[in-house]
This record gives sequence, structure tokens and C-alpha cells, in this order.
Amino acid sequence: MTDLAERKTKKGPWVDQLKGRSLVEWVETRTPGDSRLEMCIQCGTCGGSCPSGQDMDHTPRQLFAMLRAEMEEEVLDSNTPWFCVSCYLCTVRCPQDVKITDIMYTIKTLAVADARTHANTARDFSETFIGYVERFGRSFELGLASRNAVTHMPNSIQGVVELRVGLLAQRRMDLMPTKIKDVRQLQRILNRAKDLEAEL
Repeated sequence: MTDLAERKTKKGPWVDQLKGRSLVEWVETRTPGDSRLEMCIQCGTCGGSCPSGQDMDHTPRQLFAMLRAEMEEEVLDSNTPWFCVSCYLCTVRCPQDVKITDIMYTIKTLAVADARTHANTARDFSETFIGYVERFGRSFELGLASRNAVTHMPNSIQGVVELRVGLLAQRRMDLMPTKIKDVRQLQRILNRAKDLEAEL
């Protein structure tokens, strides 16, 4: 294992956030409450419980082993945290009560700070989704999917177009966004939530 100074010459700007600690220590301290990450016994219950586990390049168990092995680049480049759907099934079923979903959020926070590929894709998708909700009070699936495909998956555009045409033909998707009733009330709630977050 290399020391912090050596890692700083080889790794990205995220190292500055570690403040002399290992990545696993940073994740433990930045995860709200007691993450219990050190209690992971590598049983694999989390991966077996995950509804999107087949799309992850590493199971949560593998990701935690990589954290312990100080494989910082591999952890931050993994798509695993980004495929977490926050159902908390892994956390509920964990025999050691490891806060798996919360740890995934912490890893995503660090990946966002380092502008990793998965972080950029997920951030853009999230910002587009939130933009529609703030403006119309609901998501606009056609716009959301189209923008994500054009921006991050240009090779899949033809398949996306065919799917959208089929959904539009069956009236399963709107061609234009629609506003909810009294969207200004929702906007006031969202603005208040932003103010409260800024105070933290």
C-alpha cells in the first residue's frame, strides 16, 4: 500500500478529500451514523438480494473488498453505486447490519467530486430529471430518455427512437411535458428544501 504523498502523484484530485486517511476510513467517517463497513464478512447476501445486481460490474461485497484493499481507482470507476436503486433490501438482509445503501451514496459523493464517467452520466440524468420536476411537477420521460441517449449513449439512439415510437403509438408516453395542478406550490416546497440543505 502506498502512502498518501505517493498516491497524490498517481491519483486524481479526490485524494485531497482523504486528508491523510485511507479510502475505507474516509467512507466510514463520511457515511451518516455507523456504517459498520468493518463488519462485512463477505457473505454475498447483498449481491444476491440486489434487484439490479446483474448490471453491476462488481457486487457490493466485491466493492467493499476493493475498498479494504485500497483499490481507489477501481472503486471510483465502478458502476456499482450508480446501479443501486436505494431499495435497502441488501441493508435489511445483511446479517452484520452493514449500511450498504448509505455507503453507496458516500462512494457516489466522492465519484462526483472527481467527475468520474458514471458520476457524470448519473449527475446529468439526475439534473435533467430534477429540472423537469421543478418546472412541470413531474418527469417527462421522452425528453429525459432522449437527452440521456444523445448525450451519453449516441450508439443506442436508433434503438431508443424505435422504443419511443412504439410507446408513443401505444399512448404509453407523452409527446410533450404536462404540468401538475398548482405546480407553484411544489416549487415553493422544493425551494424551501434547498434553503434548508444550504443551512446544513
